[in-house]
Formats: sequence, C-alpha cells, structure tokens
Amino acid sequence: MRIFIFFLALFISQLAFGQVLLDKNKYDFGDLEVYDNRFVDFILTNKNNKKEYLLRITKPLDVAYIENGQAMEKDSSITIRFQINAKKKGYFSYEVEIYTSDKDLPTKLKLTGNIKEVPQDNLSALTACPSFSALPSGKKFNEFELTIITIDKKSKVPLSKSLVVMLQNGQQILALTTDKSGKIQQKSTFGFSYFYASHDGYFPAEIGEYINFQRNYVILELERDSKIDLAITNTLTNEVKPVEEVKLTENNIDLEVELQKVQKADSLIEIPTALSELDKNNFSETYFKPVNVVFVLDISSSMKQNGKLELMKYALIQLVNMLRTEDKISIITYSSEAKVLISKTSGANKEKITAEVSALKAAGLTAGGEGIKLGYKQARKSFIENGVNQVIVITDGAFSRYSQEYEKTVKKYRKKGIKLSVVGIQNKEADEQKMQAAAEFGGGRYIPIFKLADAQSNLKEEIRFISFKK
Repeated sequence: MRIFIFFLALFISQLAFGQVLLDKNKYDFGDLEVYDNRFVDFILTNKNNKKEYLLRITKPLDVAYIENGQAMEKDSSITIRFQINAKKKGYFSYEVEIYTSDKDLPTKLKLTGNIKEVPQDNLSALTACPSFSALPSGKKFNEFELTIITIDKKSKVPLSKSLVVMLQNGQQILALTTDKSGKIQQKSTFGFSYFYASHDGYFPAEIGEYINFQRNYVILELERDSKIDLAITNTLTNEVKPVEEVKLTENNIDLEVELQKVQKADSLIEIPTALSELDKNNFSETYFKPVNVVFVLDISSSMKQNGKLELMKYALIQLVNMLRTEDKISIITYSSEAKVLISKTSGANKEKITAEVSALKAAGLTAGGEGIKLGYKQARKSFIENGVNQVIVITDGAFSRYSQEYEKTVKKYRKKGIKLSVVGIQNKEADEQKMQAAAEFGGGRYIPIFKLADAQSNLKEEIRFISFKK
C-alpha cells in the first residue's frame, strides 16, 4: 500500500511540475515612455526525455503574443514573445498561464511595469505583437528625414551657421552647420539622441530627445551671451551666404576642441603644477601609474531621462580612448539587479569596451548597494600593486538602498587600497550632498556631469589626477 501511495505521489508531482521550463518567470519593463519597446521574449525549453508541446496560453486582453513553434524535441526550445498593450498610464501587473504537454497545471509568469506615456494618435498600432524578424519600429534604419533647427531663445529667430553635433549611444553621428533658414535636414536612424548646438555670440544649447518617423523635428533654443557685442552678433547671424555642410567623418570638426571653448576655466580639483603643465591628452606611463578602475553604472529607468544615459556613455567612451594597454577596466551594471558586464579587460580592447557601453539600455529599479559590493569584488580580482585601484559609481541619484551593507564593504576595501569615487549625472542638489559624503567615506571625490563639456573632460581629469606620479 505504501509503495502504491509513493508512486501515486510521484506521478502527481510529475504532472504538476513537469520538465518544460521557462528561462524566467517574470519581467519588469520599468518605466515605459511612448517610444519604448513593449515586448519581451521568454524561452521555453524541454528538459524531458521525450517530445513535448506548447498547448495553449491564457492571458489578459492587454497582452498579445506570438510563438515560433509548438513542438519541442528533447533539449530544444521555442520562443514566446509577449507585447504589452496597456491603453492608459500607470502601473500594470499581468499574469499569463502557459500550458504544456508535460503537466496538467500551467506555468505562470508575471509582466509588470509603469506606463509613463501612451500614444495619442494611433493606439491600434500597439495591438499586434512584433514578428521575430521585425525591428521595433516596423521600418528600416535611415528611412526618415530628421529636421534640426536652431533659434534665438528670446526672439525665436532662426540662426544660420550654427554648429550642431548629434550623438547616439555615446558616439558622434553627425556634425553639421545650419543653412540660412537655421535648419539641417538629414537622413537619420531612430533612437535616443543627444544634440549639442553652438553659435557665435550665444551660449551653447543641448538636449536629449528620442527621434523616430513621427518625432522627427528637433528645436534647439540658444540664449544670447550679453557680453558679446550685439552689432557683431547680428552681422554674423544675418549673413545669407551659402552654408556648406561639414561632416564629422571628414574630420573637419573637432568636438573636443569645440567643447573646450565652453568649459569652466577652473578645474574641479586642485591640480599639481607639474600635472597642469602637461598636455591634457598626455597619459603616458612616464607620468601616470597603471590604473585598475571598476565602473559601477546605474542603468535604472531614471537614466532614460534628459539624456543622462547618453552623457554617461559619452564620458566612458572618452575615457576608454585614453586608456593604455597596462590599464585594466571592469564594468558592473545595476538596475533591479547587479551584474558584471565586463571583467578585468585591458585598456587596449577599446572596440570591445566601446561596443558594450554603446549597447547599454536603461530599465528597472535601483540596486546600487549590490552593484557597489560586486564592483569591489572585481577591483580586488584585478588589483594592481603600486598602481591605482579605484571603484567609480556613476548614477543620477542617491544609492542609499541597503547603505549599511555597502558602507561596510567600502570601509573594508579602503584599508586595502581600493578607493571609491562617485560621478553624478544631472543629479539633484539633495543627492549631490549624499554623493559627496559617500565619495569622502570611500577616500575618493565627487565628480559632477551636467553637460556634454563635463562628459568630455571631467572623468578623464579625475583618472589623470589620481594616477599622477607626484
């Protein structure tokens, strides 16, 4: 009798649990703007010794799906893509049930997130789940015309001969001058972009915007510099000579030189005289120690706003271009969870590092404490004797979650020669004080980045300062 009960229980447990498994049982989309992708792929794998099948899926009306198959041989998988079609703002939580042939009970998964903005013109466009071969936009790259215009902020008069630089994924895409009507019209790719504009007699302007086939018109408002002679400025502005487009690929515009014109004369830190006398691009082993730097990057949903992620990418790529073969770089990312993106890589591997940084996406919550602890573990693994060993957190806000835990880690490793600095990306004033306190506690400094000029120089300046052979 007992044997019978045992085998009956075993049979029931196999029906209930089975051997067809999902790669994950939940997914958080984070904050969703109107332009964000609203689909996610789940992978269903058959770990059984026989062929199994996807039978059916039950879901709410606001969830659409497609799958690339139903039969699963042993150790094979199928992919199920789910699309969120919520029609109103606010938080959502959907439960989906997946029935497979290996068990009677369904496998449940949960889809959560927060709709920040919904399309106003064509809600029906969200109803179809994108095919596995389709791009999120449904169109090909470079199939829409982008218009960029620069204007006087006060008078709204177009400004000809303005320099406009556009970045995507932290890298320069184009650098052009506006025509006599203050416009640039150019084929472009969709995605989040960062725009920088300058004009004689005006302060530079910069904004982060998502551009696509419908959001294809960008206006940059420049404020006049009152110190510049108005007569001279007006003469420059009103010239109607033909304006040639100057493309960055022809190396006719050096963005670094352009940004140096608007950088503050005073440095963030008190630089030794010997260091200030060196060329700003000098990072030779003669003057600078080898560097082991671990970046702990905030890629939570808030980094999508106002071009923060673009500024972070640009700053990192500028630094990567400066690193040497003997330097080591690791990158930790954190949002809802922390993970190692790049582990103990030579500064010579610039293409690999740049590609990883460029591909970063922001989503989810903030687990800064976990990221910092993981960052210190990486710093310890790649420790350089007689070199500089530094953990640098880059975030737009405070990372006080589980602060007591990471403070213990910071204190422990500071004694072992690994220090902590904090880079604030367009952070609030209240968060700045917390960042300064955290950096001081870790033996490092707080480094602010609010504009493109800051991203161009501040991080490189910090690395050169801490590694300078005094």
